[in-house]
Amino acid sequence: MKAVLQRVSQARITVEDTLVSEIGNGLFVLLGAQKGDTDEQAAVLADKCVHLRIFEDEQDKFNLSIKDVGGEMLVASQFTLCADTSRGRRPSFAGAEEPEKARILYERFIQACQERGVSTKGGIFGERMVVCLDNRGPVTIIMEV
Repeated sequence: MKAVLQRVSQARITVEDTLVSEIGNGLFVLLGAQKGDTDEQAAVLADKCVHLRIFEDEQDKFNLSIKDVGGEMLVASQFTLCADTSRGRRPSFAGAEEPEKARILYERFIQACQERGVSTKGGIFGERMVVCLDNRGPVTIIMEV
């Protein structure tokens, strides 16, 4: 699984001009499921995201996690993270997990974040979404398990 984490002061997802989810201070996560990914990997990635220390303490050092700052998470499924761009000019998405399996992994990731004490919301799996966010820092981290 792959994830792109962006530290945000706010983020929201809309579908067809209708608000789906929004958060304040926290993390916006783009999540990509690859063929062969497992529920266990979703839980491991969730644990890493929840405990990743990318929020500043009083000395402006990255010492605090989203749990420490009481932040929220907003997660959007993003199969394009699994793109293979090694050949040609059009990306191949052959490595992305099949939609139904990817949906299960996406939901498992959100559930695992919630189980770890972080308020976590999602978009609508498989829909074309509009994402608006204020990346704070900016801080963007790429993770893979």
